[in-house]
Amino acid sequence: MSPQPAVVLRRGDSGPAVADVCDRLIVTGDLASSWADRTAPRDTAVFDDEVERAVKSFQQRRGLIVDGVVGRSTYSVLDGARWSLGDRVLRFVPDHFLEGDDVGRLQARLVELGFTLGKVDGIHGPATDTALRSFQAAVGLTSDGILGPETLRAFDALRRSVTGGSANALREREHIRRGGFSLTGRTVVLDPGHGGSDPGVIGHGLVEAELALDLARRIEGRLTAHGVEVVFTRTGTSGGEEVDRAAFANSLDADLVLSIHSDHSAATAAHGVATFFYGHGDPGRQSPGAWSTIGEHFAELLLREVVARTGLIDCRSHPRTWPLLRRTRMPAVRLDVGYLSHPHDAEVLSDPQTRDRIAEGVVVALQRLYLGDADTARTGVLKLADLRRHIERARATGELGAPPPVMPRVAPPGTD
Repeated sequence: MSPQPAVVLRRGDSGPAVADVCDRLIVTGDLASSWADRTAPRDTAVFDDEVERAVKSFQQRRGLIVDGVVGRSTYSVLDGARWSLGDRVLRFVPDHFLEGDDVGRLQARLVELGFTLGKVDGIHGPATDTALRSFQAAVGLTSDGILGPETLRAFDALRRSVTGGSANALREREHIRRGGFSLTGRTVVLDPGHGGSDPGVIGHGLVEAELALDLARRIEGRLTAHGVEVVFTRTGTSGGEEVDRAAFANSLDADLVLSIHSDHSAATAAHGVATFFYGHGDPGRQSPGAWSTIGEHFAELLLREVVARTGLIDCRSHPRTWPLLRRTRMPAVRLDVGYLSHPHDAEVLSDPQTRDRIAEGVVVALQRLYLGDADTARTGVLKLADLRRHIERARATGELGAPPPVMPRVAPPGTD
């Protein structure tokens, strides 16, 4: 992958770095090819309104934050968008994973042929390397993990072997089913947004970083009571960028990640709750596996429970490719609870009892995720005590089997 820009690029900037970004926007079709003819020489290229619109168009299609600013995440995806499968030799490089659309297409082909690698995220990590080597061995090639001409020809000679839906979705559902209904013994990573020198949104007497941490602590208490091991990405200072937080969650081999945020808008009328999960926002380019079915299900359960308990407006669940959602190996969901720029939302969130109800909704949603078909309760009315009684009744009638054995886990590394 090409080096990323050392600084963030936005409207009003100029120079060769802007020209490099525009070259990539032309390749993706978001910027007219005539732009290059109007901006020679390259060191005079200007990040103008047309370029900003092109950046926003790309961000919208790729499920990124649509702000018209080319930062680390946007540049990474934009740089990778110029590669098609076969343009370069792909191989696993430890500590410097290749990224790009060609990697995503390789992953999609492996998933279509029944090889397990997790998310189709366009990142050539260890799981992709293992799946590629397994494919090469299965078709009689040298299992070297290098996607060269011979392996490409082998792909071209084969057709999809898994039909009737996404193989990754089927695997995710089966993993949930085999894991049992119990929350005991699971590891959940709570990611309170921002922190340290980054307070996030500030509005109507509330600070996003403080609110997120308070909610996380209330959720932790309830999850711990159900035997869940809870790990925070931060407890005071910043937990680093999303890439770092995702790597931390992966190092724990957690079962699920929940990131907690609030929103804001210059239009003060904007208000409500939204949830986000990993998924490619461009249906025309979506590949099997580029969508977390379990993440989507948990995001919808979580949204319904929080809305029912707070009365905040339902702003729906949305697929996104933000780094924390994309780079975690386990299902990850982001909860944006309320707009601190909206007086009513801020008033609701200022109430400690409302925060308790949100925390209860999170735990109920998580339990409902693992109950599967045995979940018959109505949204918003199930309390934690009711949930325990519901599980015991279902177990007594045979609807749920005996709880799975609790496997000891290695203690996770501490957080500051």
